[in-house]
This record gives sequence, structure tokens and C-alpha cells, in this order.
Amino acid sequence: MASLTFRGGIHPFDGKDMSKDIPIKDINPGPVLVYPLSQHIGAPCTPLVNKGDHVLCGQKIAEAQGFVSAPIYSSVSGTVKDITAHRVLTGNDAQCIIIENDGMYDEVEYPAVKPVDELTNEEIIGLVKEAGVVGMGGAGFPTHVKMSVKEPHKIDYIIVNGAECEPYLTSDYRKMIEEPEKLIEGLKIYLKLFPYSLGIIAIEDNKPDCIKVFKALTKDEQRITVKALRTKYPQGSERHLIYACTARQINSTMLPADVGCIVNNVDTVLSVRSAVYEGKPLIYRIVTVTGDCIKNPRNFRVRVGTLYSKLLEEAGGFRKEPEKIISGGPMMGICMFDLDVPVTKTASALLCLSRDDVSAMETTNCINCGKCTAVCPSRLVPGVLSEHAEHFNEEEFMACNGVECVECGCCSYVCPAKRPLAQNIKSMRKIMLAKKKK
Repeated sequence: MASLTFRGGIHPFDGKDMSKDIPIKDINPGPVLVYPLSQHIGAPCTPLVNKGDHVLCGQKIAEAQGFVSAPIYSSVSGTVKDITAHRVLTGNDAQCIIIENDGMYDEVEYPAVKPVDELTNEEIIGLVKEAGVVGMGGAGFPTHVKMSVKEPHKIDYIIVNGAECEPYLTSDYRKMIEEPEKLIEGLKIYLKLFPYSLGIIAIEDNKPDCIKVFKALTKDEQRITVKALRTKYPQGSERHLIYACTARQINSTMLPADVGCIVNNVDTVLSVRSAVYEGKPLIYRIVTVTGDCIKNPRNFRVRVGTLYSKLLEEAGGFRKEPEKIISGGPMMGICMFDLDVPVTKTASALLCLSRDDVSAMETTNCINCGKCTAVCPSRLVPGVLSEHAEHFNEEEFMACNGVECVECGCCSYVCPAKRPLAQNIKSMRKIMLAKKKK
């Protein structure tokens, strides 16, 4: 049993057996694709195309605005149908480029790239920036910004986050099993940028086959090690992954680089490799389509801009009508009421469940059992924070370190009174962070 972990956490039903052993499949993206102009943290992009323009697969269709931003590329060839407001995952309307797929998938001629050993650090970062690579584990932070550390000699560890602790999700697992050599090549790009760093491939111990593969491939690598982490949610949280791998700690005011670490999701590292080795932009991502309502659960290689309704169609549709549909995992995903929204760079899963356990729960009074405190990975007292949030007691919320919550949902999961602790804290935290930003 691995011992690398953190204090707190939970062990929910993981549901990974539904999709983990089935190879990734490419899907038909459908006749219309939708590209929101904001698919990342930072400034939205500005369109480079107009209605009626013909575009090619791999063509830049929206330019980044500012340093913290990332360009967007067409994942198909076809005609720009419109640039208009369209519903996105959050339920809001956002400005999007809508492209009518011609089914030909004619690609641009990608520029030739030099061998990695001949590239300067600035050229590598430039390739990643131009490719529009962002954090694909959920946050969507532009990857070139993470790479642009002022003092690269102070980075000690490059951590590849292969934990994939969120229940049901298996996209990272499939990529690690199917393309391990490419993942190592991607990691070595980071090691070139940060010459004093060591690479860590961090994998939960419920993936022994992955651990075995990577240990075999890295046995002669002096700067890469594979660490087996104890299987526990939220092991893949950036803060807790860093602590489990290095015993270093960060809080809400810090970045991983402040403690000498850079953390990247598996799909992100592979996209960096594609940008640097092949000069190709980010136009694909792997999405898990799963749940007890899905006929054929599996992972799909999806062109960015594809509608979620096409994912459902490719998975055979519903075997029974779902009560709840989620984009992402059950702990931190977003509930959906419309499948005609696009897959973006940060999409990870379509989860369809026959039971909406949360809606069926009856909330009662807190019994002061302390279970929420015992499982909180941030060492907070969620019951007290939730009460402050319900009454909008801003000073008390801040005094109890409410902004340190990572919104993992462990507290709500274990609460016998079925109180929406995480939801209350998340709402209040959002308000407090917005005020702090002003």
C-alpha cells in the first residue's frame, strides 16, 4: 500500500470499471461545431474570421488577448456560419464562432519544427503559447504562463498529475496506458526548460498497470521518478498532490512555483508534446462518456467544438432516462440541463446517472458530529464556515480561513444531516475573492 497522501479525504464509489478497459475511440464531430471565445482563465479571444469565411482544420480562428490568454483553432474544415451568442456549459450565453463542418477535414500545412534539443527555452514556450495549450484538468490556466517562471533555476519538481481521483473519469488513465512514451517525451520538454528540476509521474495505486509501465520506461532515467499515491479523493487536487509528492505546502495566496513545483495534467503534457514535436495546436481532447444510463461507456478523442449531444450519440444513447447529467465528475462537475453545448479545451467527461441522490436528500440540522472537519483536506471546519456563509458573515468567514477551501465537496459527501456545506462555502468564497480582486 502506498503511503504518499494527505490528511483527510474520502473514498467514494469510483465507477471507473465502466470505461477504463476500453480503448479510446475517435468520433464524428457532427455537422456544426461551436467555439466559445473564452476557454481558459484570462482574457477572451478576438475572432480572426468573419461570417462566410472558409476555414481549414488547424487554422487559428481567434487570437489571444494579453499574456494570460490562449488562441483558439478550428478542429474541422468548413464555413463560418456565424459569430454570435450561444449557450455554453455554465448555462449562460457566450460569444462563439460557429462553423459548419464540410466533412473533408482538410488541414493547414503545419510549420516545420526543429528537433527539441535545438530549440531554445523561448522557442519552446512560444510554440506552446501559439498552440493554445491550457491546463486540461479543469482550471484552463494558459500553459505558457506556467512555463514562464522568472527564476527557472528555483523549480525543483515537475509533477505530472496522473492521479485522476475524481470518480468515473478514466481519460487520463487511457492516455497513460495507450501513449506512455509520448507522455515521457512531454515531461522531458519541461525538464529541458527547468534544468535543475526532477520529474515526478504521480499515479494513484488503484492503477498498478500504469505504475508498472512507467517504472519500466523510466528505470534508466536519472531525472524522472514514478510515485504511487494512496487512492483517495481529492488526491489529484494540486495542493494535495504537491504535499503528497514533496511534503511542501501552498495556500490560496501562493502558486506551485512558490514552493519550487509545476503541476500539469496528463492531457496537458501530451498537448505540449504535440505543440513542440509536431507544431500542432490544441484541437482535440479526451472525454469520458459514462454512467449507469449510458449504453456504451468509453473514452472518446473529441474535436474541440463538438456538441455534447454528439458524445451521447456516439456512446449509443441512453439505456434508461437519467435523473442527473453532469459535465465532469460527480464531486466537482457541473450539472447540465442542455446537451447542445460545446466541448471546450477543459471538458473532461459526460456523466449520466439514473439517480439524483442530492435532490432526494432531506436537509436537517447540524448535529455537530465533526465528520466534515475530519475529512476536510484543507484542515478547515466546514460546518462553521457554512453557517457563516448562510448568514453572510464575511469577517467571520475570512477569520476561519474560508478562502482556503478547495471546493472538493468532501464535507457535503460525509454530512449525515445532508447539508449543502460545500455549495454554501463555494458561493461565499466566490463573493469574497471577487471583492478581494476589486
